[in-house]
Amino acid sequence: MGKLHAARSHEIDMCSGPLLKKILTFALPLAASGILQLLFNAADIVVVGRWAGDNSLAAVGSNTSLINLLVNLFIGLSVGTNILAARFVGAQNREAVRSTVHTSMLLALISGLFLALVGFFAAAPLLRLMQVPPAILPLSTLYLRIYFLGMPATMVYNFGAALLRSIGDTRRPLVFLLVSGVVNVGLNLIFVICFSMDVAGVALATVISQCLSAVLVVRCLCREESDIRLDLRALSIDRLRLRQVAAIGIPSGLQSTAFALSNVIIQSAINSFGETVISGNTAAANIEGFILAAFNAFYQANVAFTSQNYGAGHWERLRPIAIRCVLCAATTALVLGVGAYLLGETLLGIYSTSPAVIAAGMVRLGFVALPYILGALMDSIVGSIRGIGYSVLPMVVTLLGACGLRLVILATVFQIPRYHTVNTIYLSYPVTWTVTFLAHVVCLTIAFRRLKKRDANLKHYHLTLRH
Repeated sequence: MGKLHAARSHEIDMCSGPLLKKILTFALPLAASGILQLLFNAADIVVVGRWAGDNSLAAVGSNTSLINLLVNLFIGLSVGTNILAARFVGAQNREAVRSTVHTSMLLALISGLFLALVGFFAAAPLLRLMQVPPAILPLSTLYLRIYFLGMPATMVYNFGAALLRSIGDTRRPLVFLLVSGVVNVGLNLIFVICFSMDVAGVALATVISQCLSAVLVVRCLCREESDIRLDLRALSIDRLRLRQVAAIGIPSGLQSTAFALSNVIIQSAINSFGETVISGNTAAANIEGFILAAFNAFYQANVAFTSQNYGAGHWERLRPIAIRCVLCAATTALVLGVGAYLLGETLLGIYSTSPAVIAAGMVRLGFVALPYILGALMDSIVGSIRGIGYSVLPMVVTLLGACGLRLVILATVFQIPRYHTVNTIYLSYPVTWTVTFLAHVVCLTIAFRRLKKRDANLKHYHLTLRH
């Protein structure tokens, strides 16, 4: 009885009662987890920027968009795991929850091994395609190869954390990342300062910390008393669950991959402006990553709460969930975006002592961090659309809006000599966020109307059965 009570204490009842307090209880630990996860990369960047030089800083930074491109499709599958498990939890379909758990965790391991192979052997050719300057290409390649050796652990952690989120548990993943984050920072300092391992040291520290977080989440799932308990002997691929996870997760992953692809192209354009601009862009983008992690927690909350209530048939709660999550995300992005700009020089000074690098970073913060509320509106509203079963629709809207339009700007406006500047590249972010958000609003309105009509038809059907 004690164990069962302990297991339930980690869960959140998403299908009844007031919403805002529960959304905050879910989202705040998740935001902290996202920030801690970013510290893996931030620690890399700070340590190499301070103790290895601007070339090493640029080498690590030039990898970020490429890593996202290769990883995001498979991270999208973990979103499918989260939505599917939450839906079955809401519907109280215990057997379906169990098969989702074991299919997802084996899929995570397979995905990680695949990414490790691709990242290791394709590192140099992919970085050349991105026009990484020859001066930093060897360092960039070394960092990327070591980093991708930790992909199996990264995938296992992300899928495991997605399963915990499906029952409302965002606190234990926070603890796991806190432990592994401290280890990562400590190893960064030891490997770079004491052993002069440069980018290899920070990459190795990241891999070790990722393995630790994976071990902790697997141990947690194996000891779990609820239906998401993991039995390593029962790992197998259930074809039906695999198809369902893929149907939800692949569009989500493709959407993230499309974003990453556009960012790779943008990074390639930024690379043409030299190492100083690359370093400034890297530092500023890293600061913005913390803002994204904070408001993205409300997207994750929207997905989980919407999925559980959709599975339970509590459709009248879907609109209030969407409104609260979007407003929380927008408020978070506004406060942190303005704060990051006002404190920009101080924050950028953590990454580099070069005045030129700090000045380059401030340019990006002005165009991207300051109006980040637009990005928060665009991201958070997608949680409602995806949670009620529309996976392809937000992908298509994002492909045409955020990604397609961004590439059009680069192919047209950016090619005009007068506008061939970094400012034009950065301006494409708020412009495309606005267009895509408005398109998502239209899509969600149509989806809710269809759902309301379906709900009315079901009620009429049940009333007819009673009589």
